[in-house]
Amino acid sequence: MSLTKIIRGAFVSRQKEIERYDKEAEALQMEVLHYLMSNAKHTEYGRKYSFGAVGSYSDYASHVPVNTYEELKGYIDRMRHGECDLLWKGSVKWYAKSSGTTNDKSKFIPVSHDGLQHVHYAGGKDAVALYLRNNPDSRLFDGKSLILGGSHSPNYGVADSLVGDLSAILIENINPLANLVRVPKKATALLSDFEIKRDRIARETINKNVTNISGVPSWMLVLIKRILEKTGKQALEEVWPNLEVFFHGGVAFTPYREQYKQIIKSSKMHYVETYNASEGYFGTQNDPNDPAMLLMIDYGIFYEFIPLEDVGKENPRICCLEEVELNKNYAMVISTSAGLWRYMIGDTVKFTGNRPYKFVITGRTKHFINAFGEELIVENAEKGLNKACAATGAQIIDYSAAPVFMDEHAKCRHQWLVEFARMPDSLEKFAKILDDTLKEVNSDYEAKRQNDLALQPLEIIVARKDLFHDWLDSKGKLGGQHKVPRLSNTREYIEEMLKLNFKE
Repeated sequence: MSLTKIIRGAFVSRQKEIERYDKEAEALQMEVLHYLMSNAKHTEYGRKYSFGAVGSYSDYASHVPVNTYEELKGYIDRMRHGECDLLWKGSVKWYAKSSGTTNDKSKFIPVSHDGLQHVHYAGGKDAVALYLRNNPDSRLFDGKSLILGGSHSPNYGVADSLVGDLSAILIENINPLANLVRVPKKATALLSDFEIKRDRIARETINKNVTNISGVPSWMLVLIKRILEKTGKQALEEVWPNLEVFFHGGVAFTPYREQYKQIIKSSKMHYVETYNASEGYFGTQNDPNDPAMLLMIDYGIFYEFIPLEDVGKENPRICCLEEVELNKNYAMVISTSAGLWRYMIGDTVKFTGNRPYKFVITGRTKHFINAFGEELIVENAEKGLNKACAATGAQIIDYSAAPVFMDEHAKCRHQWLVEFARMPDSLEKFAKILDDTLKEVNSDYEAKRQNDLALQPLEIIVARKDLFHDWLDSKGKLGGQHKVPRLSNTREYIEEMLKLNFKE
């Protein structure tokens, strides 16, 4: 008998609970807020901002300031040194290492026991629950799960305290029963050298019955290509004939979609986008025909949103969930059961529905180009690249873009550095379609491109093979959740990449 059929019943009650999202979103969010206040009122931060007196959302908004990492960094560093009851009750032993701020190379995001169990793992379970609901013939649990993760290291010498990639934290703490259906072995999954890890995972999994894979699309692609090289196969289903789903997140899937179609040709393959950041698990794609994700609203996360045009203002407008408008860009603000209070995560989202609340990620508050008033965001870029690829037969491995503020002819433009898996039939055509599409989807960009006055046509520079891999390697950021900055408002990153691009 199929193990999946036996296990499937364990998810039914949760599937019914998620149905509450349709009509009870606001009530569920208030339950979360009260839970957070109750559990943190005796912490140092909770006493400072009178969590015990918070009875409503308006109370909370008036008591507690909006924070970035800089405002919470002092508390987090003390927590890392072993102090308790600062931002969240008790001690926090785990810290997810994330890309840095203006002043620091890295951020260290606290991952409490509550956050681990009732946010991150809850999200993973719900992703499976929703997938099983949508796929009654699934044999998910009849084989192995391949989870591609990062690594971790000791934290300040504090006993049992570690820092590392969120994926490594999840693998380290996973229920031992899950290890029975997971590959590779833990020691391999947590290796810090990605290239060694890639080869070992390939060796350990080639002969396994893998039914599902989870990870960041860019790094998973590197692993799959290595597996195909080792086996001499043309498609992954020749290696794993029962593979049925890829749970992916960390970077946008759009640039990689065509490459995955080339290496996984089975019509039975499913792709499920998830949004599991270091700070929390926020969303899961619940409809295979809709790219938007379901906002997970009954975990230990309370959500607020700042209209994108208000980001950076001294007194920005801030909306709770019931106040958001559809098809409008917002910066996400979260309060979590790991002690992140009214924390600006740095991601921007746009809601596509509110019964239930569904959203797409549109970019980063810091990853955009607005050098000339064009306000170009990642969502625009993905649409443009997707259209340009479709029209020219191109496939993209990775890309990064930045402004050229003024060249020797006093001309300004956007410069795109693109590594192709398959070159377009015409680079000029690719550039024009990308440029034209950006005009279509972004009126500010269109205005700045009018008659080439403020902005010249964009420039495409072809990146050499493995450029972005080598750049990440030079930063010590291979594997895990590390990713290439897509859009930058300065030339800091692209200049580093260009130097590597022309290096012999």
